[in-house]
Amino acid sequence: MRLTPDEIQFISRKIVKTLVAAERLEVDDERRVVEGIAHVIVDDLSVEDRLNEEAREVLAQHMTHMERSDITYSEMFKKVKRELAKKKGIVL
Repeated sequence: MRLTPDEIQFISRKIVKTLVAAERLEVDDERRVVEGIAHVIVDDLSVEDRLNEEAREVLAQHMTHMERSDITYSEMFKKVKRELAKKKGIVL
């Protein structure tokens, strides 16, 4: 995950405070809403983490083929990740 729990909490609080200040959101329990948003952010980041792991597994299975071609690991990783995301309907 690219964000720390503190960063996720900060972003979540900022989202709620901004929406409340702009009168786009009314909340009875601000803390509960912040926690809900933080949970959504963590879930979304976890999806990409799992996708990265699956792409690494695919590449590990095809390492000998990659060694014979002129494509770098990072290029192939991006390509495999895009294909997996497309197949699973994940927007990156």
